[in-house]
Amino acid sequence: MTPADLADLLRTVAAKVLAERGLEVTALPDKLPVERPRNPAHGDYSANVAMQMAKRVGVAPRDLASWIAEGLRAADGIADVEIAGPGFLNVRLAASAQGAIVAQVLAAGAGYGTADSLSGRSINLEFVSANPTGPIHLGGTRWAAVGDALGRVLTAQGAAVTREYYFNDHGAQVDRFADSLVAAATGRPTPENGYAGAYIDDIAAAIVDRRPDALDAPAEQRREIFRAEGVELMFAQIKQSLHDFGIDFDVYFNESSLFSSGAVDRATTTLRDDGLLYQRDGAWWLRTTDYGDDQDRVVIKSDGTPAYVAGDIAYFADKRERGADLCIYMLGADHHGYIGRLKTIAATVGDGPDGVEVLIGQMVNLVRGGVAVKMSKRAGTVVTLDDLVEAIGVDAARYALVRSSVHSSIDIDLTLWASRSNDNPVYYVQYAHARLCSIARNAAELGVPTDGADLGLLTGEQAGELIRTLGEYPRVVASAADLREPHRIARYLEELAGAYHRFYSADRVLPQGDEQPAPVHTARLALCRATRQVISNGLGLLGVSAPERM
Repeated sequence: MTPADLADLLRTVAAKVLAERGLEVTALPDKLPVERPRNPAHGDYSANVAMQMAKRVGVAPRDLASWIAEGLRAADGIADVEIAGPGFLNVRLAASAQGAIVAQVLAAGAGYGTADSLSGRSINLEFVSANPTGPIHLGGTRWAAVGDALGRVLTAQGAAVTREYYFNDHGAQVDRFADSLVAAATGRPTPENGYAGAYIDDIAAAIVDRRPDALDAPAEQRREIFRAEGVELMFAQIKQSLHDFGIDFDVYFNESSLFSSGAVDRATTTLRDDGLLYQRDGAWWLRTTDYGDDQDRVVIKSDGTPAYVAGDIAYFADKRERGADLCIYMLGADHHGYIGRLKTIAATVGDGPDGVEVLIGQMVNLVRGGVAVKMSKRAGTVVTLDDLVEAIGVDAARYALVRSSVHSSIDIDLTLWASRSNDNPVYYVQYAHARLCSIARNAAELGVPTDGADLGLLTGEQAGELIRTLGEYPRVVASAADLREPHRIARYLEELAGAYHRFYSADRVLPQGDEQPAPVHTARLALCRATRQVISNGLGLLGVSAPERM
């Protein structure tokens, strides 16, 4: 019996109690939270439903709790119910009901934890979207790991997710990139506000190899050659770095196409004609302050050319035309101003401001031995995705970046995350999976049956804790999707690994010496198989491997 199953049973019993006593059945709250007490002595689960309803129905909470407890005790799978404090219900499950969780995991396999709560939703998830002017820095790397994990979590809840990379190949930053490449190719100093680093020298040399005529071309033509070739080469490196990091996007959208196709002009003209813009000082403005922006934004400049926000409007409209009913933007710490801007765009172009969600990620810092790591081998002034992977590997990098809420800055200790110790969170979780795989191999050699397990034999305290932790997994995934917080899955996996290690220490899974396999060994092996499955499922949602040997 999972927490969700118990919540359904609790609702049924509470509704019956109210009806039998002529009380208001509508007093039942929409949500009946069922929690695991921190102290196991207080039962397997606790609920405060009696306290939630008591005032509305005019009954003392403990009296209402006693009636509900009586009904629960008569239900299958409930061993006992105690009333604590002002009316808490502390519930203990029968061993057979707990064992049913193991059976559910094994039956569902890779599908355990999936649901259809977001079925029918079409979500456009835009993340990373680094300018093609340099390697992906640590902030973009955090969004790469978190964005991909969030996409997996939303998909696990039934959403149709499109992962999108906005390829910003239009504007002043690309001009500076081209000028920096020309300077490197011609042996001149990096221009003011230009880009520097070994990668600039490498790309410039590659362009000269591909287009030896570029250096002899007139200045403007030469700049355009270096712009086009440089953007292509840089973006190829970005895509390769992301691919090696386990991330491939469904859509790579070129910003320049919005202008070349006329989409920007069409979108701004429509807004102006529909009266959704206002004129001031010869320019046309959008009232972004209505949704929290610090100032209204110019859409059409006084000279008639589109402002930067015009591209955002056309881009959102394009996403809507492609079928997205929710657009999630994952932006860096310096982009708070975009929240009101994008909400306004959604309100004017789409069905309302709720068609947009903006997630703001905080900074990432690297340390080694307590000393900040500040210099990249390739980029010169920033640490990149490739630097992080080289230092600690893909799995550790992804896990370290996903493990904490994006609302907080994080320090990644390279020494810790490269270590093979239980202090390293990803190693701790992966080692639990590898140990479970080893148990499965040893069980096969010893001839321990895997079928026909009597799951009612899983009666130990540590076994119960592990089973209840397995039962929490669907709720954790659902919560991670609802709150857009995939770090909840990482923290859950560490809790699950800890519960497993305690079970392994307390209850011997396999026969030893001349001991013959017994039903209890088969039951414990089933619990191990279920735990292995859930760890694998959870790591899969984070884009982290589940090794069979370590």
